Amino acid sequence: MYDKGKILIGIALFIILFTSPFWYSLATGSSDYYPDPEIVTKDTPGMDQCVMPAAYMRAAHMDLLNQWRDDVVRRGKRLHTSPDGKQYNMSLSNTCMKCHTNKTQFCDKCHDYMAVGQPDCWDCHVEPKEGR
Repeated sequence: MYDKGKILIGIALFIILFTSPFWYSLATGSSDYYPDPEIVTKDTPGMDQCVMPAAYMRAAHMDLLNQWRDDVVRRGKRLHTSPDGKQYNMSLSNTCMKCHTNKTQFCDKCHDYMAVGQPDCWDCHVEPKEGR
């Protein structure tokens, strides 16, 4: 085995390069980028509270939207009661997009980061014009 040194150097270099993202995160304490979606109405009285808490919406908004779709289309139910007791119309276009007006800066920013692809919301709903 005449190339033992070259092989060991190659293996060491591969291991270092392969694990470099782990070492970078460990050294800096965080990843390089987290999306920060723009909510243009967060300072507007009456439009500063979402239909559910922010942590829930970050993790499970797609489940909520699917539940709303089923409730509206299949059961004829139109009102959602939030944990604080306030009632909202179950509507992507008339409830969600009223506050989250800029699809590019709100929806697409996180969906692109998470590599979600193309959500199927806009198969049925009219894609909003970029607002504010």
